[in-house]
Amino acid sequence: MPSSAYHHGNLKQALIAAGLEILSEQGLEGLSLRNVARRVGVSHAAPYNHFPDKQALLAAISSAAHEQLNRALSNAFERARRSSTDVVFAISWAYVQFALGDPGRFKLMFSGALEEELAHPDYVAITQKNLSLFREVIAFCQGIDQLPEGRVESLAVRLWSLVHGFAHLILEDQFPKEFTRGRSLKDLLRDTIRAGSLA
Repeated sequence: MPSSAYHHGNLKQALIAAGLEILSEQGLEGLSLRNVARRVGVSHAAPYNHFPDKQALLAAISSAAHEQLNRALSNAFERARRSSTDVVFAISWAYVQFALGDPGRFKLMFSGALEEELAHPDYVAITQKNLSLFREVIAFCQGIDQLPEGRVESLAVRLWSLVHGFAHLILEDQFPKEFTRGRSLKDLLRDTIRAGSLA
C-alpha cells in the first residue's frame, strides 16, 4: 500500500487496512505499529499520530473487523427474509463463511488480545450492534414461526455460541473425521443447528 493510497489524508484508515492485511497474512504475531507503518510506506513514528500504542491499533482493527462482520450478517439477513428461506441457517452460514474467509481477522476479534475493551467506545458500540443484530434475527424468526417462543436474549446467545463454536472447531480442524466424512460443511452446520434445537 504505497503512500499515494492515502494522499487525501486518511492515514488512519490506511493503517487500519494495512493491519487487517498483516493479520490475514501473518496472524497476530506479525502485527505491530512498525510493521503497519512499513506496509503503508510511512515512517515508523507516523502511526503514533493516530494510535498511542498497539492496544489502540488493535481496538481500531478489531472494530473495523466487527463492522465487516456486521455488513456480512446484515446482508445475509436481508436476502433471507426477502426470499423467506431459513433465516437462522442463512445467518449462521454467513458467520461461518466470514470466519473461514480470513481466519487471522476472525481470531483477533475474539482472541482477548484487546485489553480493557471498555476503554475503546467504538469497539464497544460495534460489538453491541452485532449482538443486537442477533436479537433482531431471533425476534424476526419467532414472528414467522421459524423459532419457538422464548427469551430473545437467551436464544441470541445460544445461536451465537453454537455458530461461533462450530466455526472455531472448523478453523482448528478439530471436528472428528467421522462427523465430516461424506458431508458438506453446509449440511454439517444445518444438522448442528437442528441438534441445538434452534431451527
